[in-house]
Amino acid sequence: MRANVRLWIKVNYEDLHSSLYFVNATVQEVVFASTTGTSVPCPAGGASPASLRWYLATGEEIYDVPGIRHVHPNGTLQIFNFLPSSFSKLIHDNTYYCTAENPSGKIRSQDVHIKAVSREPYTVRVADQKAMRGSVAVFKCIIPASVEAYVTVVSWEKDTVSLSSGQRYVITSTGALYIVDVLPEDGLNNYRCTTRHRYTGETRQSNSARLIVSDPTNAEPSILDGFDHREVTINHRVELPCKASGFPTPKYRWLKDNSPLEPDMRFRQTVSGLLIENTQPSDAGTYVCEVWNSYGNAEVVGRLYVKQPLKVVVSPRKVKGSVGGKVSLSCSVSGSEEYELSWYRNGEIIYPSNNVRFTGLNRENLIMEGMSKSDGGAYQCFARKAKMSAQDFVQVILEDGTPKILASFSEKVVNPSEPVFLMCKVKGTPPPRCSWILDDDPVIKDSHHHLGHYETHEGHVVSQLNVSHTQVTDGGVYRCTCANSAGAAFHQARINVRGRASIRPLKNITAIAGKDAFIHCRVIGYPYYSIKWYKNSALLPFNHRQRAFENNGTLKLTNVQQGDAGEYNCKVMVQPNKMDSQSVHLRVRVPPYIQPFEFQRFTIGQRVFIPCVVMSGDRPLDITWQKDGRPIPVSLGVTVDNIDFTSSLRINNLTPDHNGNYTCIARNEAAVVEHQSQLIVRVPPQFVVQPEDQDGIYGKTVTLNCSAEGYPPPTIVWEHSKGAGVPQFQPIPLITGSRIQLLSNGSLLIKHVLEDDNGFYLCKVSNDVGADVSKSMYLTVKIPAMITSYPNTTLATQGEEKRMSCIAHGERPIMVRWEKEERIINPETSRYVVTVKEVADEVISTLVIMPTVREDSGFFSCHAINSFGEDRGIIQLTVQEPPDPPEVEIREVKDRTIALRWTMGFDGNSPITGYDIECKNKSASWLSAQVTKDVSPQLNQATIIDLHPSSTYNIRMVAKNIIGNSNPSNELTITTDEAAPDGPPQDVTLEPTSPQTIKVSWKPPHKHLQNGVIRGYQVGYREYSPGGSHQFTILSVDSTGDTSENVLLDNLKKFTQYSVVVQAANRAGTGPSSQQVVTKTLEDVPSRPPENVLAVAKSPEVISLSWMPLPREALNGNLQGYRVIYWANLPDGELGEIRNVTTSVPSLELDSLEKYTNYSIQVLAFTNAGDGVRSEQIYVRTKEDVPGPPAGVKAAASSSSMVFVSWLPPLKLNGIIRKYIVFCSNLHPMVMSEFEARPDAYFYRIPNLARNRQYSIWVVAVTAAGHGNNSMKITVEPLAKAPARILTFNGTVTTPWMKDMVLPCKAVGDPPPTVKWLKLNTNGTPTPVLVDGRRSVHSNGSFIIRTVKAEDSGNYSCVASNNWGSDEITLNLQVQVPPDQPRLTVTKTTTTSITLSWIPGDNGGSSIRGYILQYSEDNSEQWGSFPISPSERSYRLENLKCGTWYKFTLTAQNAVGPGRISEIIEAKTHGKEPQFAKEHELFTSINASRVRLNLAGWNNGGCPITSFILEYKAVDSSAWITAQRTSLTKSYILYDLQEATWYELQMKVTNSAGSAEKRVTFATLNGDGSTIPPLLKTGDPISVNMSGSGGLKMVVTITSILVVAVLVFIMLMVLKRRRREQRLKRLRGRSNGFLLFIFLSKNTRTPDTVNKQPQPLRMHIDIPRAQLLIEERDTMETIDDRSTVLLTDNDFGETQKQKSSTVTHTVHYQSLSQATGESHHHPTARRTAKAGPAAARSRYASQWTLNRPHPTSSSHTLTTDWRLPTPRATGSVDKESDSYSVSPSQDTDRARSSMVSTESASSTYEELARAYEHAKMEEQLRHAKFTITECFISDTSSEQMTAGTNEYTDSMTSSTPSESGICRFTASPPKPQDVSRVINMAVPKAHRPGELVHLPPYLRMDFLLNRSVPLAARGAALSAMGQACLEPQRSRTLKRPPPMEPTMEVPSAREVQQWQPGSASTLPHRDARERGEAAKLSTSQESLLDSRGHLKQSNNPYAKSYTLV
Repeated sequence: MRANVRLWIKVNYEDLHSSLYFVNATVQEVVFASTTGTSVPCPAGGASPASLRWYLATGEEIYDVPGIRHVHPNGTLQIFNFLPSSFSKLIHDNTYYCTAENPSGKIRSQDVHIKAVSREPYTVRVADQKAMRGSVAVFKCIIPASVEAYVTVVSWEKDTVSLSSGQRYVITSTGALYIVDVLPEDGLNNYRCTTRHRYTGETRQSNSARLIVSDPTNAEPSILDGFDHREVTINHRVELPCKASGFPTPKYRWLKDNSPLEPDMRFRQTVSGLLIENTQPSDAGTYVCEVWNSYGNAEVVGRLYVKQPLKVVVSPRKVKGSVGGKVSLSCSVSGSEEYELSWYRNGEIIYPSNNVRFTGLNRENLIMEGMSKSDGGAYQCFARKAKMSAQDFVQVILEDGTPKILASFSEKVVNPSEPVFLMCKVKGTPPPRCSWILDDDPVIKDSHHHLGHYETHEGHVVSQLNVSHTQVTDGGVYRCTCANSAGAAFHQARINVRGRASIRPLKNITAIAGKDAFIHCRVIGYPYYSIKWYKNSALLPFNHRQRAFENNGTLKLTNVQQGDAGEYNCKVMVQPNKMDSQSVHLRVRVPPYIQPFEFQRFTIGQRVFIPCVVMSGDRPLDITWQKDGRPIPVSLGVTVDNIDFTSSLRINNLTPDHNGNYTCIARNEAAVVEHQSQLIVRVPPQFVVQPEDQDGIYGKTVTLNCSAEGYPPPTIVWEHSKGAGVPQFQPIPLITGSRIQLLSNGSLLIKHVLEDDNGFYLCKVSNDVGADVSKSMYLTVKIPAMITSYPNTTLATQGEEKRMSCIAHGERPIMVRWEKEERIINPETSRYVVTVKEVADEVISTLVIMPTVREDSGFFSCHAINSFGEDRGIIQLTVQEPPDPPEVEIREVKDRTIALRWTMGFDGNSPITGYDIECKNKSASWLSAQVTKDVSPQLNQATIIDLHPSSTYNIRMVAKNIIGNSNPSNELTITTDEAAPDGPPQDVTLEPTSPQTIKVSWKPPHKHLQNGVIRGYQVGYREYSPGGSHQFTILSVDSTGDTSENVLLDNLKKFTQYSVVVQAANRAGTGPSSQQVVTKTLEDVPSRPPENVLAVAKSPEVISLSWMPLPREALNGNLQGYRVIYWANLPDGELGEIRNVTTSVPSLELDSLEKYTNYSIQVLAFTNAGDGVRSEQIYVRTKEDVPGPPAGVKAAASSSSMVFVSWLPPLKLNGIIRKYIVFCSNLHPMVMSEFEARPDAYFYRIPNLARNRQYSIWVVAVTAAGHGNNSMKITVEPLAKAPARILTFNGTVTTPWMKDMVLPCKAVGDPPPTVKWLKLNTNGTPTPVLVDGRRSVHSNGSFIIRTVKAEDSGNYSCVASNNWGSDEITLNLQVQVPPDQPRLTVTKTTTTSITLSWIPGDNGGSSIRGYILQYSEDNSEQWGSFPISPSERSYRLENLKCGTWYKFTLTAQNAVGPGRISEIIEAKTHGKEPQFAKEHELFTSINASRVRLNLAGWNNGGCPITSFILEYKAVDSSAWITAQRTSLTKSYILYDLQEATWYELQMKVTNSAGSAEKRVTFATLNGDGSTIPPLLKTGDPISVNMSGSGGLKMVVTITSILVVAVLVFIMLMVLKRRRREQRLKRLRGRSNGFLLFIFLSKNTRTPDTVNKQPQPLRMHIDIPRAQLLIEERDTMETIDDRSTVLLTDNDFGETQKQKSSTVTHTVHYQSLSQATGESHHHPTARRTAKAGPAAARSRYASQWTLNRPHPTSSSHTLTTDWRLPTPRATGSVDKESDSYSVSPSQDTDRARSSMVSTESASSTYEELARAYEHAKMEEQLRHAKFTITECFISDTSSEQMTAGTNEYTDSMTSSTPSESGICRFTASPPKPQDVSRVINMAVPKAHRPGELVHLPPYLRMDFLLNRSVPLAARGAALSAMGQACLEPQRSRTLKRPPPMEPTMEVPSAREVQQWQPGSASTLPHRDARERGEAAKLSTSQESLLDSRGHLKQSNNPYAKSYTLV
């Protein structure tokens, strides 16, 4: 087996020929098996032949150990395989590293830990687990900690079948087995795991474990799988397990570092816990898995460590330095924040010193100064953490870095002010610095001297000097000097600046004798003619040591002598006849000279004298001595004598301490000189430690000690003589890397001692001083005990004898001990015998077992022990025997087959070779059984076939292995099942019932082919077309048991052929299919609009259309043609007549169109079923044509020579008017003139006409197409006295409301006329217009109305007059308002769609531009909307929820804006809540411990089942056991029930329409199958196991209860009838001219109501002609006391939708308001409502019924208390009243017989207005405050209205008024004058337009009976109660959609304020005039009727809205 070593090459440096590199720098650890060994290549290498060596981490170079360890020449380290006894931690478990060295340097590899793993005994096991059914079970493979790091789980088995991760079985990354959704069958299997050792390859199989499955019981979570810590490498995945058991199923939440996990795509919760992909360092931390359910909680806490590989980078990557320079290296480490860092140079660790220092927190910066040549090479940075290490290296190359000048400047001549640029380019290491001097003086940086330095990319330094505006003084010799730590270089040249020449002052010079000296004549200016040097007036040079450079004025003196001292004179010829000179003095100094001396060879103890003589040099002199570069220590006893120019050194007694270098140093003013010599003191060798005899243990390390001293240091040589005989010493070869090494102190190290190392050793010492010394010793090698031979594995047969032997070797005595799995075997036991014998140098120990038993299987070990060590051998013994019999169980029973499953028992430690299955008839013997032999051992299940249905069999099994057969298994007794039907259903017929439904009918199969009771049918259907699905859609139908069955297929494709087959099914299965029957669904309207509709204008009156034909799949039927809908978009923004035309082809021409008109066009396809979807509107304009004649022309004289002409635009513009032409013709003579007017001008002034002459005038309009027709000709005559004439035309002016409007009236005449405006009243009488802040007359005669309102509409007259005449025009002002609400109805519903239609209301004077349909799901506040074309009158909403109520509103829009929202109507899609069919039996089988339920009786009600909850419990238990399943299966089994126990069972089934519950009791049987006595309780659900006598008792009890209930019911009916007759009599007596009722609400009253201020009474006035008729019929089906009173539209104001639970049905009231308000309903209203036909509601009177709801109704239901309670004392508190809800009567006929009705009630709204006028005339209402509720009068006949749930439609509709009028008014008198007449009172509430109010009102009339209560007290109480009426209800709100813009006006506080009592104590009599004045003062009492008795136009029906509460 290979060790886990992976190699790859990584080259870290570019130049391979001179560098070093690494191979596989990522190897950190090598683990291998002791039986295989391993080879590890050296991770380091070199391109040129490199020396590769291996070392231990301690730095010790390793050595070869024969047969154990060897280093190959190529650097590969090999560890050989070895026996466990040969294990050496030093070799087999240690850290190594390797070095590579070549001329470039030396590098060391990262640390490599090498570890050997030996085979050792271990077992793995699996523990039994417990789990609840439906939960998760977790099995873990338990591995001993000693081998856990090397052993992994490779597989899991269920019985003998290998498992893999799938839907129910999950094997985690940690090796755990998860079983998801545990089934009872999972407890029948055995589970075990298999492991493999990663290095030795050994596999282990665990024991078999079982799963104990129990029924779910409430329990807190218990952790099944968790973790303490996990370690993962970065970018790898890790799984953090967290699984718990518990019931209900626990929930999980993960936290990291006490915070919820942030959303991350890398984190995913799995069935086993948390899976983290691509881990990052930030993922490390503490993770908490919180687990909880309703019974408790638990948690798993663990830490995750993310391991990153260390990475080291050294910078800079290229390092070139110079000797003496400075080098800085930086080491950056990533992968961890904690690490140890070390620096190495050429493989040797670097320590800090004077020249080496480290900086940084972790010594990451290495700084080295004063580099020497030996400091070059490979520098490495190592980072270590635990067993991880990483390194990087760079090569430091040191060069001679002395500066060299590469480029420079030359001598030149420049003019003054001319710039000078000087440059020196130099190279050197480290980079040198340059300085500049001019004539020996530094160049100072100033304003015109600029210095610069930079470094090129080659590493060269460039220094620059720029001189700007040069002057004469800037001339001279410039020198650049560049220096670094390695040396210096310079360059100089002369720069001449033109100007008068002169010499700078010279400085005196000191020269050193023997050296060269330079004297510079610092000449400036140019030109000059010569430079000459003189000494003592003699021209130089005058000897060979002198040289004068005339060109630059330098004098050089070579080898200066003392005679060169003196004064030197420099003379410069500045002009031909003029000289300039300067002098300088030279002083010469002589340095010291030391006569050389040397030390002789001295021996210890001798005396020494050495003189140091300074033979020459200037005085004074200073002479000193040093030893080894330091002053001589006083402790050495050295004497120094100084005499004048000599110094001597004396030593009296030489010792080795005097060894060293001695230096004599002489100093004077000129120089410092020195001379050095070495003193060596020689010492003969002698032993410090002498060798002595010693022992060495085989395989260990031994050191033979020997050390000596002397000078020079002595050499130690070892020799060896093998054996104990006469020594024959031979030199010991010492090779680098060998096993034997010489230590630095002279001792001999022998690593891994071998037997051949035994013998004599000689240590010999010499140093050529005196005689050599030597000493010998003897090494004795001791052998530890070792096991050299033993069997690894062995087999035994149970009951036989077994022998196992071990052979040991080593030093005697050797003791051998036997153990079995760490338990020492006592050889004195009866079955174990141990024998020992010695053969030669070996000891043989034998263990005998007799006889062997099953428990002997396992691991035995023999241990050999002596004084020097111990060893062991491991033997695995397997005892084999025949297997145990399997455990057999039934897996599945069918009609002709039985499926078995078995669990394998113990295999006898020998693989199962097969199974035999025996099967016989129950009545036969086993000798005649049929045997299936040698079933594969890989199987754990089999099926026995060809059996007879409904027959009983006995079955058993036998297991076999090579040892023998097992005993027979347990016997099974099984009866086969019924068989499926063999015949198909008969007479299958199909009947299409709609475009998406088909009714399927059939008869059952023939009786003899049914094979049992037919339980149901499967109806399969599919499309019968080439493109249809080949797969049948299956619909299961329960059998009714009738001779004919049928089912309705829905949601089919429209107008599509379907084929249908039917199969019958019984308990055993499904029979054959019937023959296919084919039919086609009915037609429907097309579902898509035509596409690519194109329109092109062909002419001014023709548009050509074309479109793509509709594809067949969108037609849903046979195409009958296409319909084109179009209308004109008129210039004034209005819409023209909407027309449509049909065609059978996809193209059409529209003709006879308006010219130059924009048309909107839509196209739809239609079938026999109707119109399809319309296309999007497209717009096209007809072409332009010549215009028609102007619509009118006027002309009038304004003076004797001037005429004004006005005209109207043509009625048919037919294009864009470009201009108007005015023609003026004079017949005498015939003269015609033309005048052009702008297209927007409608007046023209014609001047210069002749007086009293007639002119003909006409006007022509012009478009781009040409001149139009002439207008009518008019004749005009200029007059001096021109009568007043108006040029403006009569007509109609239309404007949107809330705009500013100008009515023009342009008048002319002479003199100018005056203008007066009049408005016609309703009776036709003109009156002057009212001029106020909103209305005014302009100076030009125009009448201006600002913020025009609806009441401004009418006929306005403008009258112009002067002295000669007058004229008048009439303008009809029409104010456009937003459209009225449309009347919305529901026309069709399906399970997923609702079709709506509507009738538009009044358009407000402007064409309807479109509709907005808004819809919302019931009980939802979210509204959706759809824009709808103005030509649409219906709309279908698709994809709705099944069986769900929806709310709808519709809003129309015109040019003014959106109108009022329609009434909210509600409709429900088809479908209802589930129900259980009574004819189905719930229980199909019951025994003592389980029950099978038949759930096929549940009907989904037409909507898919969404939830199914089943609960059961023992009758005497309080804890329910829940089994929640989202899918409803045909059957369900309750397991693990208690024997002979009564149980309660309840089920709840839910779909989108609602839910249904069923509750029953049942009893399990006794153990013998008998039943148990029934429960002695009444009122419980019927038990399924009721005995005959128990059933009879139950029937008697129920019958008795029913009889009592009927008697009570009859009594209540009699009492109710009497009370009703009495009440109706009282009501008849109160029928008057008109009816007054006083109502108060108490349902919302709060306790503090009585403390509030009294409120005035509100009198409700109904129509005078209304009569109350009382009719009695026996058909009144009421069992309580209630009043039934007619409520008309007037009673309700404007109805609003409400929902309530009533005995009859539910009604919804809708107000005309626009916004959202509150409403109340019962949650069960839909379910408890009864179905009935629609109630009729006319435009004038609707019949309503007040019904009492069920007693369980919520007190928050919208209710009215109609009963008349008994008198009570004043101040008594009302108890919660009985609640009544309002609903419409079921039909008109029944209404007449079951309720109070009104004859001709409010036959017109005008009559209500007359009643209003009549009421104001009443004496008692003179001072009353009248409040009017406006509504809209419907022009349509009554519409059907349905309420509640019925079989025809689930919708609610009502008619809607569309004209403004009075719906209701109230009068509030200051004080009632006659309480007996005050029968009806209401409290009006003003509300904003859009509020949804609560109707019908909450009403109380109990005060009517309290006649004895004083009026004041009653008034206070009633006021308080009236105040309570206005409080909001706390209940569900029926939200409306958001209001449309613009918002309506809100009534002011003045409009809604109420009259306060106490304003008048009496009511004075008023005549008609006074009443008229009062009417003028109050807008609320203003007359609503005009003089003709008609209803007045409403001022602004949108401005306010009042509704009675």
